[in-house]
Order: sequence, then C-alpha cells, then structure tokens
Amino acid sequence: MEDARLTEDVAPEDDAPEEGVVAVRRAMRILEAFGIDDAHLTLAELSRRTGCHRSTVLRLARTLAMDDYLAQRADGTWRLARAAGWLGACYQATFNVQELVQPVLRELSGATGESATFYVREGNQRICMARVEGPKSIRHHVRVGAALPLNLGSPGRVLLAFSGEAGEEYEAVRRAGYMISLGERDAEVSSISAPVYGINWTLLGAICISGPISRLNEAVLLGHKEAILSTASRLSRSMMGARQGGAA
Repeated sequence: MEDARLTEDVAPEDDAPEEGVVAVRRAMRILEAFGIDDAHLTLAELSRRTGCHRSTVLRLARTLAMDDYLAQRADGTWRLARAAGWLGACYQATFNVQELVQPVLRELSGATGESATFYVREGNQRICMARVEGPKSIRHHVRVGAALPLNLGSPGRVLLAFSGEAGEEYEAVRRAGYMISLGERDAEVSSISAPVYGINWTLLGAICISGPISRLNEAVLLGHKEAILSTASRLSRSMMGARQGGAA
C-alpha cells in the first residue's frame, strides 16, 4: 500500500499562477487524469499526469473521496467512484448522443467512406463526444472522450470561428460555412468540418470527417463538402427539435 504519510510541502510546479480557484482546477485535473483504460492509478502516476506534488494530489484525492468522486483501493491506488460516473451519465443523457448524433455519424461515414466525429467545445479544448470509424483499414483514430486543441484542425477552428473568434481566417470560415484542414494538427491527417446548432441557433459542436492525407487531399475533401454541410444542417434541425420537444 502506498505510504500516505507525505509532507504537505508544495513543489515548485504548484507555484505557477493559475486562473480561477486553484484548488478546484487541481481537483479537476486529478479526475481528468483517468483515461478510458485506467481502472485505477497510483498516487505517483496521478502526480506525474497532473504535474502536482504527491502531497497535493493526496490531499485533493481524499477530499474528492469524501463525496464519492474518487475511492481508494486496498492496495493504495485510486479509482473513479460513483459520483464521477453519475456526472458522466448525466452528461451523456442530456446530450442525447446515441439517439441523435450516432445515427447521423453512421450515415455520414457510410456516404463518404471515412470516419465521422462530433466534437464539442469545453474551455480551450474540443472533446470527441461521438465517433463512427470508417470502413477502410487505414484510418485516423480518435477515442471518444479525447481532448484535443481548439486551434489546430478543422473541428476546433470551426468551433472557434462560430463562437465569434476574431480574425480574417475565422471570418473566412464563417463565410464558407465549413473548413478544410490539411495536416494541421497531425501531418498525416486531413479533415473537413461544419458547425452544428441547437435551439435559437446556439452553437453546440462541430461535425467532421477525417482520414489520412494521402487519401483525403483537398480535392477529395471538397467533393465531400455538400455531404458534410447537409449532414450538419440535418443534425442541427434534429437538435433544435429535440430540445424544443424536451427530448434532450
């Protein structure tokens, strides 16, 4: 079992200035350190992934455990607990991914032969909320729940553009209604994305298709432009109807 008798010294990396309530943001980092394949993590691994001193991680983990967001196992490692699962379940239920987004992604993937993904913005990141892998053996892989940068790749730039980001490059995206990215985040990946709206034309997310740049060059992506735009429009109408009807 890991030694819980740690000093309360704060390491230099904990002294970096942060916006907001520092303790809350650090606690969120601990929860975010868990991946889909992480049944449990050691204190040392949580410290490494969050960049916080082990004493800080231990103090915050114990606090999160008081309200069932984390639980400590008999061997001293930590796992996500009931409250964290409940938040995830609520998020999925209110977003209605399976009923609204997933079927649309399947159709888009079938029509284009590529992987189709739906991203939402959370702070300065885009989160992969739903995805359908394309039928081809060579394809671009992103796991559901993955957090990627907003300023690299067409889905993130679409989210920025239609959130009102200033600058001519974003004005151009708004005028076009879509964006193509060629090797921007990953030199071997290209994509085309369009915005998805909810009730009152509130931006909800971005839908895209992506794949290897060797197959999806600019001309091919332009050939998929109508498919991505019509799919985004149809999904937006579905989202508006679901929210108005209270189904979401």
